[in-house]
This record gives sequence, structure tokens and C-alpha cells, in this order.
Amino acid sequence: MAPPAASQRYPSPSQPSGKSEVSDLKSQLRQLAGSRAPGVDDSKRELYKKVISYMTIGIDVSSVFGEMVMCSATSDIVLKKMCYLYVGNYAKGNPDLSLLTINFLQRDCKDEDPMIRGLALRSLCSLRVPNLVEYLVGPLESGLKDNNSYVRTIAVTGVLKLYHISPSPCIDADFPATLKSLMLHDSDAQVVSNCLSALQEIWSLEANHSEEACREKESLLSKPVIYYFLNRIKEFNEWAQCLILELAVKYVPSDSNDIFDIMNLLEDRLQHANGAVVLATVKVFLQLTLSMTDVHQQVYERIKSPLLTLVSSGSPEQSYAILSHLHLLVVRAPFIFASDYKHFYCQYNEPSYVKKLKLEMLTAVANESNTYEIVTELCEYAANVDIAIARESIRAVGKIALQQYDVNAIVDRLLQFLEMEKDYVTAETLVLVKDLLRKYPQWSHDCISVVGGISSKNIQEPKAKAALIWMLGEYAQDMSDAPYVLENLIENWEEEHSAEVRLHLLTAAMKCFFKRPPETQKALGTALAAGIADFHQDVHDRALFYYRVLQYDVHVAERVVSPPKQAVSVFADTQSSEIKDRIFDEFNSLSVIYQKPSYMFTDKEHRGPFEFSDELGNISITPEASSDIVPAQQYEANDKDLLLGIDQKDDNKGLSNNNGSAYTAPSFESSSNITSQLQELAISGPATSAITPQSSFGFDDLLGLGLSAAPAPTPSPPLLKLNPRAALDPGAFQQKWRQLPISLTQECSLNPQGIAALTVPQSLIRHMQSHSIHCIASGGQSPNFKFFFFAQKEPEPLNYLTECVINSSSAKAQIKVKADEQSTSQAFATVFETALSKYGMP
Repeated sequence: MAPPAASQRYPSPSQPSGKSEVSDLKSQLRQLAGSRAPGVDDSKRELYKKVISYMTIGIDVSSVFGEMVMCSATSDIVLKKMCYLYVGNYAKGNPDLSLLTINFLQRDCKDEDPMIRGLALRSLCSLRVPNLVEYLVGPLESGLKDNNSYVRTIAVTGVLKLYHISPSPCIDADFPATLKSLMLHDSDAQVVSNCLSALQEIWSLEANHSEEACREKESLLSKPVIYYFLNRIKEFNEWAQCLILELAVKYVPSDSNDIFDIMNLLEDRLQHANGAVVLATVKVFLQLTLSMTDVHQQVYERIKSPLLTLVSSGSPEQSYAILSHLHLLVVRAPFIFASDYKHFYCQYNEPSYVKKLKLEMLTAVANESNTYEIVTELCEYAANVDIAIARESIRAVGKIALQQYDVNAIVDRLLQFLEMEKDYVTAETLVLVKDLLRKYPQWSHDCISVVGGISSKNIQEPKAKAALIWMLGEYAQDMSDAPYVLENLIENWEEEHSAEVRLHLLTAAMKCFFKRPPETQKALGTALAAGIADFHQDVHDRALFYYRVLQYDVHVAERVVSPPKQAVSVFADTQSSEIKDRIFDEFNSLSVIYQKPSYMFTDKEHRGPFEFSDELGNISITPEASSDIVPAQQYEANDKDLLLGIDQKDDNKGLSNNNGSAYTAPSFESSSNITSQLQELAISGPATSAITPQSSFGFDDLLGLGLSAAPAPTPSPPLLKLNPRAALDPGAFQQKWRQLPISLTQECSLNPQGIAALTVPQSLIRHMQSHSIHCIASGGQSPNFKFFFFAQKEPEPLNYLTECVINSSSAKAQIKVKADEQSTSQAFATVFETALSKYGMP
């Protein structure tokens, strides 16, 4: 049966069907206003509940404002509360109507019931109407002197609200001095804590233009004030205790006795049930003893037990927060927590984010005495049903091995992982075995004997396949079928989508050629030909470099590509010590949870001007964002800089094999030319080669940047010219982005200088603009940044729209291009990649 038409449906009893019900409410409230009949308060309650429910679901009931105020003349506190809630919601949007509330609110501020006095004062200060500020000063003065602590607490908060509405009346009435007096002499702890919070905020804002406010702000950190708060800290609630402890962190003690006195006063706070109080106390202990090495170490011993107790007794969210702080401490002093490693074992019912953090901590606390137990536990997790945790556990085992603890047993455990016949376990293990062989080459025989039995067809993950290929090239002399496995992989070059794997294939083929030339020369020739023809810039450049260095001198090529093995002593850390120290200084904050300093997720230049989604159509460009974007007409570059030359093979085939690079590469119909030259090099060696160092290219030619001794060919004319003064409205960009299909998607690499310069994303916007590619929107934070660029072809007004997502950790950029003219998309992509590759270069 079809549902009834919209006009036939009955309205919900909880919602008005139209203006008529609001009008009915208004008339009913007017009838009850001033009535003193028995049961009138009950009738008012029902009507008030309807008004509040309508207001809560977003229905405009501001038309009954006057009637609500008229009905407020009652002693029923429930009605008072609902009326205050209604008035506070509509007063700011209706400043004229707010005048109607002043009389009854001021009258209620003098009521005999302290609850009504406090509620009325809170509502009066919550009107936030600048024109009514003059009516707040009197009630606030009375409230600060009220005999009831609840009214004084509300009045203190009201002073802060008054300051934010209009600072001058607040300062002229000398409210800060009154608050300071209350803070130091009031008997109620809640009043004192509210005074402290309000004064900190007021004096921090006033300190920008008042020396007196600066002195008052500094007076909060004086010894008498600090000890006053610490002696009374047990009287305060958890929120106020954290506020006082944050103040104590900023206190500079006069001597060691001062430090020990504060720590003795706060000793029992470490046993508090609230995790926030414990962490705030820990921060005080750590900061006070930074200059006292021995005492600082004893502090670690003292705080260890309370933190471990909180981890096991709280919710998963609290456990994660405490564990994040523990992880920071473990990294700074792993020996302190080495005997407590069992606290970091994973429980079956813990969320994956807690388990992952515990695995990191197990890695950090591992030493010679506990490595066997920890590795045994981690090996159990490798069979976990949670694949992400299984992967992390295998990585943890590898990290412990790289720390030189019980390497013999760990290598045996890792090799056993390869026998589990699980794809993800095999993939992670291969990556770790590669790192182990880089640090411990003496284990190559045991590892290679097991790795040699793994079929490359069963490895699908790029990193794992790249690790296997690295071992095939590095230990080709120990693996009998290494040349043939590489040859099979090279034959499937076109099916391999990962640039990382193709790069490793080139290097492994070169290394294998130097160790087993006759078996590898054909595969290397095929790899070099395929690499030179590859559209990925890094693959193309490496293949061309290998080709030319082989032409120059095969012995030089061997020294460059396959030098004597040297063990890697230390692997690079992902975070610098400076960053870790900065995070430690921001202990008990989100910086510890995010594992990055606060400026990385609060500053605009790191966060980006606005948040964005995958589709630009969902982006709203705010005024702040548009002000951060560099205007497209700001730069006027020389015409020669604006023209990016791209070699063109012929009109029918489009781009040549050099993929838009500034130099020319040899073109091949097949790999036979390279293979024949490799055969000659492998047999004759450098002494009989047709090309010798004396007669061949210079150093620039060796890198593929110059030309041979033969006359240089005439450069092709520029294929694409961009308009340096292109302009496009953000709305037009969004519309085009939704309508146009994606022409192509590519991945390219950024140089290290560019990644370093990306700490200020605006520099990339200016760099691309100097190449006539303009930014319309940008956002994100490290390590992921997203930019939307546009460019226009000259002289035709054809647009190229580009989405560029950069990952600073991997130094990779994903590029999507949409174009009015699809046939020139590849040419523009080459121009874009060339400009991007120069970012950060001097």
C-alpha cells in the first residue's frame, strides 16, 4: 500500500505542525501570566516544557519571548530554570527583547533563595549583549560579596564573561583586585579555583598592553601563592587540582630544599584515583628535578608504580593516554622499566591501538636480560587473528634484533616465520631479513638458504618484493637461480606497478651482472631498455645513469653500483632528539598522544588553511584560507623561465623516452642493442672497450646531463606554454573539477631539499606559481599535504586542474590531472613533475 501524501500525514505530537501551534502556546502563556489560581504553576510547567522541546529541536519559538518573561514571576525553581534557559538562548539574537529580561533577572538576583540568586546572576551574565553591560556591574559586585559560596562562584565566572563582552567596565570596576582578594582569603575551594582560572585568563590578555597586569600575572608564581595553593590542594576537586599543578610547573624553586618541600606536599597526589591529577603531578616532579640527575632518576622509580597501576585499572582510552606518557618515559630511561616488561604484554580483550603501543614499549624496554622472554611473547602475536598486530609484532622482533640483543636466537625465530606460509607474515619477515643482513652480513648463509626457497610469484607486497630482489642482487653468487629469477621478474616489467620494485630490479640486475655476467647480460639489457622507456622519472633516470656509466667504464660502474659490503651500524630514527625533547616539555598534553610537538597540529602553516576531503566539491574556501593563498598575479617571471622545454619524439608518438627530461636519452627498438654492448663490455673489460675514460663523455655526460662528442641535435621547440597570469574563480574550479574526468594519475618523487622546505607549504605554492602553475586551495598537516593547482595553456584559454597529495615521510607525490584538452594532459603532467622536482633546489 502506498504511503499517504504529505498533505494527508498527521503531525508528530512532539513537533508543531506550523505557526498555529506556536500561536496557541503564546495565547495560553498570556492567559496564565499573572494568574495566581491553584495549579497554575503545573500548567506553566507543561507549556514551558513544550517551548523548550521545540527550541531544542531547532524550531523558532522566539515569538513567545514576552510571554515567557511575563510568566517568570513565580517562586517555582523549576520554572525559573526553564525560563533562564530560554532567555539565554534567544537573548543574543534578539538584543531588543533582552531588555525585557533585565528587570526580572535583577529582581531575582536579590531573592532570598541563594539557588535562585545564583541562577539569575548566571543568566544575566550569559545574555552577552554589549548594550546591557551597565546592568551587570551592580549584581556582580553584590554577588562577589554574597554570604553563599554558590553565588560567589557564579559571580566569579560572571566577571570573566563581563571581561570578554567588554573589558573596560570590568577593569574600571576593579574586579581583578576583588578576585585576587577572594582567591587568597575565601574559605570555599570552588570560589578560589574559579578566581585563579579567571585571573589567569584576564591577566594573560591584559599583559599585552599593561605592565601592571604583567606584574600581577607574575605574582601568581610567587612562593607564598604557590605554597598557599599546594597546602590547600586536597580541598579542591580534580579539575582545580590540575589547574594548580599546571601553575606549580611554571614555578622556579629557589634551591633544592624548595624542590623537596614541593615534592613532599604533592607526594600523596601520585596515589590519586584520577589519571589527570597523577599525570599533572608527574609533570611537576619531572620538571622540578631536570637539573638534578640523581633525583630525576629516583623520580622515574617513584612514578613508575602509580602509572602502571592506572594502566591496568582504567578504561582502554585512559590506558592508552597513560601508556603514551609511559612510552615517552620508557624511551628516555628504558633501564628503569626493564624489569616491568610483563606489564606491557598484550591482553586478548584490549583494543588494537593499545596493543600496538604496548608492542612499541616492549621494543623499547628490551635488553640483554629480558630479550628472550619478550621475543617469545612477540612470536606468539605473529599468529594473531588481527593482521595489523601480527605485522607489528614481527617488526618489533626485527627492531630488537637490530639492537644487538640475542641476535642468534632472533634470526632463527625470524626464519621460522617464513615457514608459516602466510602472505603478510612472509612479507614483513623478508623486509626485516633484508635489514638484518645489512647490519649482520655474517648471517647471510643461514638467511639466504631459507630465502632462496621462496617463490617470487607468492610475494605481492611491493616492499617485500623489493627486499627479495635486493637479496637476489646482493647475494647473487650464493643463490644459484638468482639470474633466472631476476630475468623472470624483468620479463614481467610492464605488470609491475610499483616504482620501488622497478628501481630495485635495475640495481639488482646490475649487481648480478658484475658477479655472473654471462647469465645476466640479457636480463640487464632488457631491464635497462625497459627502464629508459619507463614513464616514472626516477626509474627512467636510474636506468639511463646505469647505461651511461657502463658505457664509460664497467669497472667504475661496479665500484659505484656494487661496492664492498659495509655493515650498517645505526639505522636512522624517525624522530630527532630535538622533537622528542620538545614533546617531553609538553608532557601531559595532546603532544604526547600525537607524538609530535603542539605546533605541528595547531599552527596554520602546518595544519593548512582549511580541512578538505577527497573531492574538491566538498571544500568550502573560507576567508582565512583565501587570504593565505598567494594571488595568481603576484609573480611576474621572465618568459624564458615560464617555458619548460619537453623533447618530442614525433607528432604521432607524443613524448619521447626521456619522459620530458632536459637531456636526450638513447632510443631502442628493443633491448638487443644494449645486450650486445653489455656482452662486449663483459668479455673485453674496460681496457678493450670501445669507449674509454679519455675518449668518452665528461662527468656531466656520465650523469646523463650532457651530450656526447658528436654534434648536439637541435633542441625541439617547447611543446607546452602556460599563461603566467592565469586566473580562475574558485567556484568555476569546483564546477570543472566535478565535471571533468581524470585524464591521468601519476606518482613522482620529491628531492630531500624539497621535503625539508615543505615545513612551510606556502613556499611550494610560490615555487609552482613561478612556473605558471597556480594554487587554488591547500591543506593538511605533516606528513600528508594536499594541494589543488590550476594552469592555463597559452594562447588558447584551456585549463589544467591538478590534485597533488604529498607524503613527506615517503617523499612521494600522487598527482591527478583533469584537462579541458585531454590530448595534452601528459605534456602538462610532465611540466608539472619537472617543476615539482625543482622544488627546494637552489
